[in-house]
Amino acid sequence: MAEHALIVGVGSGLSASLARLFAREGITVALAARNPGKLDALAKETGARVYGCDASDPASVTKLFAQLDKDFGTLDIAVYNASARARGKLIDLDAAAVANALMVSCYGGFLVAQAAAKRMLARGSGTILLTGASASVKGYAQSAPFAMGKFGLRGLAQSMARELAPQNIHVAHFVIDGGIRQGPDDARGDRGADGLLSPDAIAESYLHIHRQHRSAWTWEIELRPWVEKF
Repeated sequence: MAEHALIVGVGSGLSASLARLFAREGITVALAARNPGKLDALAKETGARVYGCDASDPASVTKLFAQLDKDFGTLDIAVYNASARARGKLIDLDAAAVANALMVSCYGGFLVAQAAAKRMLARGSGTILLTGASASVKGYAQSAPFAMGKFGLRGLAQSMARELAPQNIHVAHFVIDGGIRQGPDDARGDRGADGLLSPDAIAESYLHIHRQHRSAWTWEIELRPWVEKF
């Protein structure tokens, strides 16, 4: 029986690589983003269904999952990739921009994970994967809102893993520590060969975590280029 995967917060990098890998592996894919029109080419390439969703809005998430219930019936994998940033000196940060960063990076992850967990618990299995960053474990200067959101998402993942693993729901958090390559002409290529994270290589790790035998699950994995300092 074919598996079904949902990817929320889809762009041209990691999410696109995940969609292509899942499709090659025979997994039916649903792509969700605030602007679904930008996903037409990826949907055509992967055979994915496309949905509009503001992950920080409870009503929008509820509508997304109601539609998935009709279109897929079951959900085996849920991936949360959405995030938002607000950069600047602490005393200069705009309060509304900070609130948005927290709502997208953390609260949206909760809404999507909660909706996915309800369905997975009903069937007794499933995988929920949350995308973090260096900021999940290290707050950088002039980047407090991103750290706040990513720290929160990591805490959510850890709490969920402890609660849901005994119920056969695999929850994992990914610390993506380094820049993700944005194509062969990425201006940051001066880092040398493989100095940036390959989105295709990251996607392989996501699939591996999903397929881990439940006698040897992990709740968190760090991924970084071989030249990255940490």
